[in-house]
Amino acid sequence: MRLGVGIGYATTAAELADNLALAQAADEFGYATVWAAEAYGSDAVSVLTAVAARTRRIGIGSAVLQIPGRTPAMTAMTAATLDALSDGRFSLGLGVSGAQVSEGWHGVRYADPIGRTREYIGIVRQALGRRRVVADGEHFTLPLPDGPGKSLLLSLRPVRPEVPVYLAALGPANLALTGEIADGWLGLFVDPAHAAAPGGAVHAIRAAAAAAGRPPGAVDLCAQVSVALGPDVATAADRVRGHAALYLGGMGSRTGNVYARLAATMGHGDAVATVQDRYLSRDHAGAAAAVPLEFLRSTSLLGPPGEIGERLLAYRDAGIDEVTLGVFDADPAARITTLRTVLETAERVGVLA
Repeated sequence: MRLGVGIGYATTAAELADNLALAQAADEFGYATVWAAEAYGSDAVSVLTAVAARTRRIGIGSAVLQIPGRTPAMTAMTAATLDALSDGRFSLGLGVSGAQVSEGWHGVRYADPIGRTREYIGIVRQALGRRRVVADGEHFTLPLPDGPGKSLLLSLRPVRPEVPVYLAALGPANLALTGEIADGWLGLFVDPAHAAAPGGAVHAIRAAAAAAGRPPGAVDLCAQVSVALGPDVATAADRVRGHAALYLGGMGSRTGNVYARLAATMGHGDAVATVQDRYLSRDHAGAAAAVPLEFLRSTSLLGPPGEIGERLLAYRDAGIDEVTLGVFDADPAARITTLRTVLETAERVGVLA
């Protein structure tokens, strides 16, 4: 198993600088990947460009580039450029985001996300393979049939013949698509016991990959996991409650929130309903308090190193290939200390490949 670090979307210039420092520390410590996210604040491409310029060996990845925010050809251009500038270190993580961002921010209807993703990846791979791009699907038509445009090919020669494509996936259909066509999976709120059980994410992806005739291990499984050190699990959990409440309560409508639906399948349906009620009524503190401790414990790394070591073993045993840390210390120096402590713990319990 590998360790990675996630640097989320920043809201201030100081936060951006702190994220770059965290990425540099992860590179020095020997972490495998730094993944940059975007929503409707800082974008992932600019951040990853800065990370690539300041690091030597760590992989860089988008977690994720938003499919509704860019044409597939633009994404292929970006992926080829980032891969070239980083000397072949880039992984392309993609996701359709949610209805809030897709329709409220980008003005793109959140319809048929599976079909749109399939077509999108097909075009991206055509372009990165330096084949003339042609598409005639439900969502994308290239070139347009009634104009002067001709089919084009990417003029930049990529460093590698293939840039790995990862999908952020939660629902059954999206997990099946990941197993069928993606090189990797980016999972959020991953409970290793639930994920490895029949019907869970790991099980579903592997089954879909096998059905598509792909070899075992064809899909790299990455779990994005919140981490907070502390004297006990309950104390540490308080630092990640706000993040969980945002996703469970605020990422989508009451009936259209994939994160809330996932938590419900883990047995937290009643509590999630309370989180949504409070969050949607703007009681954010109350929503955070309502997030079940067991949900946080099962999907995060919380508490003293001994507890964190046990959870890392659980992720490894569930078949997770990379645990990507979302660090929730307020102080930048403490975030770097957390990276060092988790790495030392992983080495002590023997989970690293």
